[in-house]
Amino acid sequence: MTQNIAYAMPFALFLSACASDHVIVDMKGVNKQKYQQDLAECQVYSQQVDKGKAIAKNGTSGAVIGAAIGAIVGDSTSAAQGAGVGAVAGSARGNREAEDRKDRVIQNCLRGRGYKVLG
Repeated sequence: MTQNIAYAMPFALFLSACASDHVIVDMKGVNKQKYQQDLAECQVYSQQVDKGKAIAKNGTSGAVIGAAIGAIVGDSTSAAQGAGVGAVAGSARGNREAEDRKDRVIQNCLRGRGYKVLG
């Protein structure tokens, strides 16, 4: 099970790297300089998303679930290892959820400023 933790960490980092604050906007007829200014301002708003809270919440939930599963299928060592794997997986999920929320903030901000956001 210790090897699972070693494999889980790079996987968690991979998942968190998949998220970004990139949005797709229909640029037809858009003043690119004004868009860049608006995008920068919207990105500042997105920084208000509390990534740490989402990571901690999901990491804790993952640890509890992993420990419970480990205890059911094994002993206290399995429970501890399950908690570790669960914490890593939960933290990665929390990071991904926070990044998705940041993307939505940026998209909504740009829509509010009149841009046609495609994705």
